[in-house]
Amino acid sequence: MNKIDHLALDGHALELFLAVLEEGSVTAAATRLGLTQSAVSHALNKLRRIVGDPLFAKSGRGIVATAHAQALATKARSLIDEMRSFAGGVTFEPASAQLSLTIAANDFQRDLLLPGFFGHVAAQVKNLDLRVIPSQSPSPAMLRENRCDLMITPLPPSGIDIVQKRLLSDHYVCYYDPKTRAAPSGRGAYLGARHITVVYTDNERLDFDRRLAANGFHRDIAISVPSFSGVPSFLRGSQMLASMPSLLASGVMRGFAHVQIPLASRTRTLAELPMFMVWHQRYQKDPAHRWIRSRLEAVAATVAGG
Repeated sequence: MNKIDHLALDGHALELFLAVLEEGSVTAAATRLGLTQSAVSHALNKLRRIVGDPLFAKSGRGIVATAHAQALATKARSLIDEMRSFAGGVTFEPASAQLSLTIAANDFQRDLLLPGFFGHVAAQVKNLDLRVIPSQSPSPAMLRENRCDLMITPLPPSGIDIVQKRLLSDHYVCYYDPKTRAAPSGRGAYLGARHITVVYTDNERLDFDRRLAANGFHRDIAISVPSFSGVPSFLRGSQMLASMPSLLASGVMRGFAHVQIPLASRTRTLAELPMFMVWHQRYQKDPAHRWIRSRLEAVAATVAGG
């Protein structure tokens, strides 16, 4: 029987192993990596022989990682980080770079910043592949487990190994259809109206909605949709109100009127909406990552400046 040398281990096999672990599916991992299912299965079989463990076992219609695979995941991520550092050297030349990025962002941050970011970066590098995944309720694990390279969120996760930087500040405003109603005349009219809001698919409410409720402001929520882009079709032609970020006025909320949230001045901070860029400490001094972060900051500054 031929012995598999541990030196046969390669970074692509580790990346593939982690993709299967995170996706819980060979098919989903193959789609994510742009490979065929047979190529993924072949590489997994090679990795199984190297580590002497089946790595995954069938469970219903899916697969689950073995205890050994779970233990190997941290080592695999560490090895990939070391390989990336070794290959990256100490300098970064954008013109010759071929970048593959995964950024976690919900629909507001995605639509506001990432189209401009992609165009800005793609014009300066040899090749850019960008994958955008939903951040939902942001967690440190997304960064620690390399599920994304960067996260854009108003609610940055905390951890001694998690780094954040404010990109911009926005605020919530009250949108309405000027063809069917006037702006709410004050606190009573605002709180007494029916409202449309966003509740993400993991049942996470907007921070603005949570802050209002925590401060004793109760509204009649008529409709909840899973993203900001779902609001306009319900708001158009209705008497309802929608409290959403002001920077959406030139995007998905184009054609609607908006006013400041008509609550007492002491609650003004409830409407604030900061936006943070978040990354793992392992990338803090990485030249390529630092350059990418600077490009995202530049795009955010342009957006914030109108």
